[in-house]
Amino acid sequence: MDDVIIIGGSFAGLAGALQLGRARRKVTVLDTGLPRNRFAGHSHGLLGHDHKPPLGILAEARRQLARYPTIKLVSARADSVSGAIDDFNVLTSDGESFGARRLILSYGVADQMPDVPGYAETWGTSIVPCPYCDGFEVAGQHWGLVWSGPQSHNQVRLFHDWTDKLTLFADGHDIPPDVQADLARRSVPAVVGRIIEIAHHEGHITTVNVDTGRNVAVDILFASPRNKPSASLHESLGLATVATPAGIVLKVDERRETSTPGIYAAGDLTTPFLPSVTQASSQGAMAGIFAQQSMVV
Repeated sequence: MDDVIIIGGSFAGLAGALQLGRARRKVTVLDTGLPRNRFAGHSHGLLGHDHKPPLGILAEARRQLARYPTIKLVSARADSVSGAIDDFNVLTSDGESFGARRLILSYGVADQMPDVPGYAETWGTSIVPCPYCDGFEVAGQHWGLVWSGPQSHNQVRLFHDWTDKLTLFADGHDIPPDVQADLARRSVPAVVGRIIEIAHHEGHITTVNVDTGRNVAVDILFASPRNKPSASLHESLGLATVATPAGIVLKVDERRETSTPGIYAAGDLTTPFLPSVTQASSQGAMAGIFAQQSMVV
């Protein structure tokens, strides 16, 4: 039996495995090899790895973990989890069974692309969710922002640190009058109508086309599509969740423990606001440390 099974081997999962391996705890990481940011050409804001391809960072992390004899990386999907603290069992899609005293869930979330032609093809290249991740590289250019709720008004204010050229797309939503007045004061045009197409060339946006007949040229589009957990294990386990404007995340305490004793969680699966590789790595490390400390006698 392992000390810990980690389900999800991206930034959070591997960071947790590193701490556990250094504590000489036996850990197995189960991973499908489909990290959320695989569509991005570069990852930004991670100290020491700024502007590197995310898949390259993960590959290097796996190479570094190879020096720890108690860490095992397994390419497999976890299909089910049963048991309780000190005696969990994980069954994979290959029919293999693993046992562990603790679990760390770090299988992340999957972004749900709207049914708009060109959207999926430009996601991660010229449609992005986070100014801290991609804003510097496109500073001063013409930005578009898709309205997704009251938080979008705060983004309008925030984006002025990067650019003075901003267009807001209502995308079928009714923008409150006070927000409209503030947009006018800031000289931010608001385009009414629903987005029906993202015209692009090799993944780079040329225009955002709306059903009123307007085609608006922007250099980059910021949007926050809804997402959902990449697996449903938390549902079968009955773990508590928290609703966010984009979807649900798992509820964890200050030690990264979920509502079920012995099960910890980290990464985008638990992050309600501005997920990033930095946050995921930090949370994964803490989940590994707290899982290890919970087993000390």
